[in-house]
Amino acid sequence: MVRKLHSSIAFVVALLLPAVGNAQAYQCRAPSISSVPQIAPDARPRVVPVTGYTLALSWSPAFCRTRQDSRSHRVQCSGDNGRFGLVVHGLWPQGARAYPQWCPTSQRVSPAQARANMCMMPSTRLIARQWAKHGSCMVRRPETYLNVTRVLWESLRIPDYDRISREDGLTAGRIRQAFADANGRMWQPSMVGVKLNEDGWLEEIRLCYNDRFRPTRCDARRLGARDGQRARIWRGL
Repeated sequence: MVRKLHSSIAFVVALLLPAVGNAQAYQCRAPSISSVPQIAPDARPRVVPVTGYTLALSWSPAFCRTRQDSRSHRVQCSGDNGRFGLVVHGLWPQGARAYPQWCPTSQRVSPAQARANMCMMPSTRLIARQWAKHGSCMVRRPETYLNVTRVLWESLRIPDYDRISREDGLTAGRIRQAFADANGRMWQPSMVGVKLNEDGWLEEIRLCYNDRFRPTRCDARRLGARDGQRARIWRGL
């Protein structure tokens, strides 16, 4: 499984090389990390074959809108460690009828591994949880899960959603089309999910991959908002 995962990633990255270079226009300073929270499963393990993957990217200004003073989200939301746009929520394996989760593992994320990924996933609890819930069903070691996630993340170009947020008549379709346009021939709008909250604010972009990490068409659940649905992007205070 690990060998197949690495070969698939290497193949896709080779195809993506002309587009490599994260265009995110935000800065990050990784803090010192002395410990990583221990995560307890909140559901029963589900071990099913992996048929694909979702890379979920959270829109940080919206996430931090009510969390500027939260100690648990200080790195991401206080501004002391920089400003964030899209950040990785997680890399999630998919199954044919249900997604795998909480697969048995004794491996834990180390402080050094967490710090190395804080500019991608700015929360030690988030990193630890994503490994325990999702990564454990993909590979044997947390560093492999985080490395794969980072390779995918760093292959992406992020549109200027701050500028796009100012456009009149913004829609979910415009948000996904902007991402596809920024990322070249392998990405089509149908491969880009857009999650809006009940008031139409952007919460997440969800990128759909097949089991070889090639971008693929999202199913209806992951595609989220319809193209014509009105959308808003919170830029922060």
